[in-house]
Amino acid sequence: MMTIGELKKFAARIRLETVGCIGSRGFGHIGGALSVVEALAVLYGGVMRIDPKQPDWPDRDKLVMSKGHAGPALYAALALKGYFPLDLLKTLNRPGTTLPSHCDRNLTPGIDMTTGSLGQGVSAAIGLALAQRMDGRNSRTYLITGDGELNEGQAWEGALFAPQQKLANLVWLVDYNRKQLDGSTEEIIDLGDLGAKFTAFGWHTLSVNGNEVEALSRALEEAGREREKPVCLILHTTKGAGIPAVEAIELNHHLVFEGELYEQSRTYMEQVLGELESQYPGEANGGKA
Repeated sequence: MMTIGELKKFAARIRLETVGCIGSRGFGHIGGALSVVEALAVLYGGVMRIDPKQPDWPDRDKLVMSKGHAGPALYAALALKGYFPLDLLKTLNRPGTTLPSHCDRNLTPGIDMTTGSLGQGVSAAIGLALAQRMDGRNSRTYLITGDGELNEGQAWEGALFAPQQKLANLVWLVDYNRKQLDGSTEEIIDLGDLGAKFTAFGWHTLSVNGNEVEALSRALEEAGREREKPVCLILHTTKGAGIPAVEAIELNHHLVFEGELYEQSRTYMEQVLGELESQYPGEANGGKA
């Protein structure tokens, strides 16, 4: 597992590469991609059992990015871990690319499930966790959904099913940034107390600051010790997290991301990374690059 300093730098690299990835196309789902950066840094920084040289290793842990439009952040993490060259990030959503706008397991090394039809990733992740157990594999499935995605009834069917099956090898991370495409979750469909809901459904439920690697590391360590129930982590995050100019935009689900906004965001993240390198000298810079 990376140290806290390494995780912070890894998260900064993921955020910087995500900015560059979406900026190369000039538009994209920037808000929800940035809010899951720390979760990806901790998962790929040592929590998940993976082997970039063997993306299809049968005993690997698997990740389902159900909010498939956050693919650019996942692509950045995978590239930094060595699944494919960093230069490929500049081909996002272009003709012939292996990095489509939404995650596609048939195109991108390291993507375990094709996603983007919101809610369906829940069912897919449960199926993968069931298969791991049936095959006797000592591995886990990690699921990331958005909070707006929980408008879908399919998500709550899965929330009932997984505890019934005692899928202790399933960890569900909810990106609770309180925004969706065209407004706040409170305005559109108020989710109420998510932690209480999941607990009532039979989950081992934890609420955590989803934009702090220290808190995430502790929560995922606790999740790894669970042997009876599936685990749900409610990640309290900020949409557009880590880039003040993006955070300040109220409807930041999908943005034109070029010109001054892009340059300001990239410059800011380069400064953040430089400060972290000074703060944590001698520690690896996270990822491979």
